[in-house]
Amino acid sequence: MSAMITIEVAFALPKKQTIIEVVVAENTTVQEAIESSGILAEYPEIDVSKNKAGIWGRVVKMRDTLRDGDRIEIYRPLIADPKEIRKRRAEKAKEEGRADKVTGGRPNPLKAENKE
Repeated sequence: MSAMITIEVAFALPKKQTIIEVVVAENTTVQEAIESSGILAEYPEIDVSKNKAGIWGRVVKMRDTLRDGDRIEIYRPLIADPKEIRKRRAEKAKEEGRADKVTGGRPNPLKAENKE
């Protein structure tokens, strides 16, 4: 008989978070733990073939095995590309005159116009 370990499975929506503690066999995979936790019944939108998962904030593969104390975090898909959002924010700052390569938009204390 293999040793048992205690892990957690976590999933969060903007207004609701669920963390389920599960006792599983020592060589259980991430996917097996997610399936045995019962979280898929509570959140039918989770698709283990599409959603990514991590252990303590580090992305892992569904076939990776678990260690005692691991917390599996099931990630939701991004609704916007972070690079594209930053690019749009920078363009808007440029248009509004807030973008400055040296100071990042903050007043430059070396410029004469900022001195009293």
